[in-house]
Formats: sequence, structure tokens, C-alpha cells
Amino acid sequence: MKFDTKVVRAGILPDPSTGAIVPPIYQSATYVLEEVGKDKGYDYTRASNPTREVLENNLAALDGGKYGICYASGMAAVDSMMKLFTSGDHIICSDDVYGGVSRLYNNLLVNYDLSFTYVNSSNPQEVEEAIQENTKLIWIETPTNPLLKVTDLDAVGKIAKKHGILYGVDSTFSTPALLRPLEYGADITMHSTTKYLSGHNQIIGGVLITNNEELSEKFKFIQKTVGAVPSPFDCWLTLLGIKTLSLRMNRHCENAQAIGEFLESHPKVERVTYPGLPSHPQHDIAKEQMDGYSGMISMELKGGIPAGIALMNNLELCSLAESLGAVETMITHPATMTHADVPKEERLARGLTDGLVRLSVGIEDKDDIIADLNQALEKV
Repeated sequence: MKFDTKVVRAGILPDPSTGAIVPPIYQSATYVLEEVGKDKGYDYTRASNPTREVLENNLAALDGGKYGICYASGMAAVDSMMKLFTSGDHIICSDDVYGGVSRLYNNLLVNYDLSFTYVNSSNPQEVEEAIQENTKLIWIETPTNPLLKVTDLDAVGKIAKKHGILYGVDSTFSTPALLRPLEYGADITMHSTTKYLSGHNQIIGGVLITNNEELSEKFKFIQKTVGAVPSPFDCWLTLLGIKTLSLRMNRHCENAQAIGEFLESHPKVERVTYPGLPSHPQHDIAKEQMDGYSGMISMELKGGIPAGIALMNNLELCSLAESLGAVETMITHPATMTHADVPKEERLARGLTDGLVRLSVGIEDKDDIIADLNQALEKV
């Protein structure tokens, strides 16, 4: 079954009781047992739910995995994965990682005697040099948020395998439509389903996907024990969103390429970062391992913070909003929004300047998006 068919069909069968082509929403907290010790596969929705099960099977199939475990948010998925580790363990992490992950690692998990080393994972040698005797996980984000660094997943996968270290990849920006990390040696793929997978700014969710049965059992146990599960209704909405994933990602990629080229040629723009541009430092790697470059662009304007504020405050079509990956075009100022909790010194060291602007390109007509950006840039 090819990918475009999987997004519509994988793991989804007509409802056996009615023949409904859309999976039902099993909005129930509990299930009646047939007799003591005998149920129909479900007893309590925190542990399992038919609607969630359909979504988990669908998401696993899209990434080429056997097992999918859904959570209440992308951060709940990351936190659940981190519960695999114990006091004294060491984790290597991409330096330009989502601010919520940095917050979790640096403000909470260090209190449990876990240690973290941040490296520029687009240089695999830095990953290998950071390995310690107690390193238990290499955590990669590609493309990264918000600087859009790209990691050679095959190269890092070989390093992880060589040293017997668990290898996880946050592939939220790519989605399985463009990149499937399990094919490059990853043990775990994570997505914030809030973003491109659901695609319509309507839910919060996350998923872990693996081919490792032992890992899947641990994740299911953590899911049940912690209870950070998505509601059946949110699962159902995500399933509906996924059906158009391929179509939407094609449009996101097409629009972002055109807008990236427009911005790169604009005299008021200092720098544009988009993996689809030949100017991107890892363009060749992205071209080799991705089936498209997604819809995320970061840029810096000439004039720094005042210029960035003027741009964002004068946009009419593009929305000033925190999230990404939806059908609507959204713009964000990472230093004060998505990465506000990252210390300024650390942000600047990573190249995340105060003047950086992140654009999540939607599926509107690209000419309308460009026209809006152009009129706002004229006021900078």
C-alpha cells in the first residue's frame, strides 16, 4: 500500500456494527464486562479506547512502524519517553530543540539526576564526541525548531547502533509524508499531532512510534499509568485531519518554496533559512532524505527586533500565533513566544537571535501570502 493510500485507509475499517465508513467516537470512560474477568478488549479508556486504537494503528502505519502510542500532547509523549530512564543516565540532544523540550530537560528532569548534553546534531561528529559511558539516548529534532537545521539521520543512526544507544527523532516538522526516521535506524519517532498531522488547529496531541515490541509495551504501561491520553473526540478529529495529509503537505511545500525564494530576494530581509533553498547549509542532506521540505521558514530582517515587530504587527492575512503546521499561515517571534523560557545567553549561543521570525506557511494561495508579506515589509 502506497503512502497516499495509507493516509486514507491504513488501520481503518468500516464499523462492524453499522458499516459506518468513518470510525465512531467511543466517548466512554468505562466498559461493561460480560462477566468477572471477561471483557471485549476494553475496560477503562485511560488504558485503551477503540477510537484511540484506530488512530494509533493509522499513525504507526504511516511511519512504517508496528506500534503507535498516543498521548495528550507532544510534550506528554516526550515526557513519557523520558520515563524510560533512571537517575544517573545521560542524554544527548540537538541544541536547537523545541523550547518546551529544553524546559522539560533543564527545569524538571535535572532534578531527577538526569544529565543532558546539547550538540549541533547537523554535525554527526559532535554527536559521537558527546557520548559518555552512561549515555542512554540520542534525541534528534530535524528540521529543528526554529532554526531549521537538518540532521543526517542515517549517519547518526549508525553512531547510535555502534554504541548501543537508544535513538529517537522528533519528526514533527517533516511528518511521515516527507520523512520516516525508522527507515534511517531510529528506534523511536515522535510527532506532535497538534501540528501538521491534525492540520487544522483543532486539537492537542502527540504520538510515539516504534518497531520495538519491548519499547511499545513500556510506552503503553507509561501511557496507562500516567494517564496523559488524548480524548476519543480528539483522536477522531486527528483521524479526519490525517486523511488530507498528503494533499496538504504538497501545498505547504509548494507555497513555502515560493515564499522562501521571495523573501531571500527581498532587500529588507537579512537572512532566510529554508531546507528547500540551495543556500541552506544542509540542503543536500535534506534533498537526499526528505520527500519535500515542509512549510517552515525562519528569517531575520535588516533592522533587528524593531523590524520584526513592525512586520508582524502589519500583517493582515498571516496570523500572529504560537503554533504551526495548520492550514492557516502563522508567524511567530520565538524569543518571546515559543522559546521564551530558554535563557537569553543560551538562545544567542544557539543562533536564536532576538530578531528571528518563524513563518509557518499555510495552504492559502501563495500569491496572497506573498502580497501580505510584501505590504508588511514595505512598512518596516
